[in-house]
Amino acid sequence: MTTSTGPLAPHGIPGHLVGFIGALRGKGISVGPSETVDAGRVLEVLDLLDRDVLREGLASALLRKPVHRDTFDALFDLWFPAAIGARHSLAADGEGPEAELPRTPDGELDLEGLEALLAELLSDDTPEGREALEQLIAEMVDQLGRYESMSGESFSAYQALRGLSGDNILEKMLSGMLGPKSDEDEHRAVHENEVALRTAIERLGRLRRMVDGETRRRSAERLGRDRVANYGVPKIAEQVDFLRASDADLQKLRKTMVPLARALATRLAARRRRSRSGAIDLRRTLRKSMGTGGVPIDLVMRKPRAARPELVVLCDVSGSVAGFSHFTLQLVHALREQFSRVRIFAFIDSTDEVTEFFSAGADLGVAMSRMVREAELITYDGHSDYGHALGVFAERYAHSLTRRSSLLILGDGRNNYRAVNTDALERMRDAARQSHWLNPEPASQWGTGDSAAMTYGTIVPMYECRNAEQLTEVISRLLPI
Repeated sequence: MTTSTGPLAPHGIPGHLVGFIGALRGKGISVGPSETVDAGRVLEVLDLLDRDVLREGLASALLRKPVHRDTFDALFDLWFPAAIGARHSLAADGEGPEAELPRTPDGELDLEGLEALLAELLSDDTPEGREALEQLIAEMVDQLGRYESMSGESFSAYQALRGLSGDNILEKMLSGMLGPKSDEDEHRAVHENEVALRTAIERLGRLRRMVDGETRRRSAERLGRDRVANYGVPKIAEQVDFLRASDADLQKLRKTMVPLARALATRLAARRRRSRSGAIDLRRTLRKSMGTGGVPIDLVMRKPRAARPELVVLCDVSGSVAGFSHFTLQLVHALREQFSRVRIFAFIDSTDEVTEFFSAGADLGVAMSRMVREAELITYDGHSDYGHALGVFAERYAHSLTRRSSLLILGDGRNNYRAVNTDALERMRDAARQSHWLNPEPASQWGTGDSAAMTYGTIVPMYECRNAEQLTEVISRLLPI
């Protein structure tokens, strides 16, 4: 497969911008007509040859949430690439900084020398240093990341970084930043060490992002921009699967859940305000209109609901679904004011009430830690046992469910091939006004292996909630007002 020699923007700059915005929308980033017009005006006034300025200008016009920036940057690099094909090394002509891969006398790659060179360039935050780092990464992807696949030549970030030790690079960066140690000012030395460590970790992360970006650029020229955008561009935080989220993804999700919870609380409050006046009772309105010749002059409203409902949450906090439960509880915690009462129960192989840990104003991370440490959630071996946990709830806490209660169960239903205890779940369902089960696994995996999801789903309606976007949508539809 050869590199395409066609124009990068066959439909001109306006058509290219429309394609870029379409790619953003395809990744879940909301871009409306007004943002599109603003982006067009940005292109009119900015220098199109200055990628950094163009990137920031389009980001300010098109993005509404900071957590979408990584996805935006990855797509920007595909639609507005830094180069076409292998980058020409300026060092070869003596016109730029050195960017050659270090070699041993016999021509083999010098991994230790490459680690030292990367550490040196990452520590140099000057324009020349950044340019040399970009050239070096381009050489690494071109020479080390290239491989032959069934579809032809391709590139791999893993291949480009294989053999390199992040710890070694980090240690060399710290040595260069801190210099010789001194005992004259111990407090200052500790502070400088902490700052240097954080800086080095951030720059090491930048190295990985730059290699990923260069790999995507070269792969897009072989496989097509749209194809690489589908599998190679990170998802926005709201669409990252709870069960597959990395530490970086979890940090983004924590920032996302707060505004999502606020928006959802506002939506529920508006629904409640509208419901206070009651809906139109069509039958009684038509009957009353008989006195006015069939003209419905006076509307008859249904009796509004008298009070806010109660919410009972039963969540699996075992390791396999802990992330999902954490973010769902964060969402529920932010919605406390929308309910007259919220009671929270957690389980692994036994059930305990943990409402006290989630009091108003409590830090959610601290509450989750206290819950796992102090609550009686384990009776046997610490593996999920839905049957026993449901039985304990039905025996000890059945009184918490009334005809005003909405029961929300969180878990994947994977029961380690133990008894499912459907009788207990049926009693819980019958005691509550309504019951819903939120499952973080894809629906295609329900009932496979040790999953009892299909069995439980016949008793309580079960909904797929793999990411924050699905979770917010399902809760907004299911929670009563």
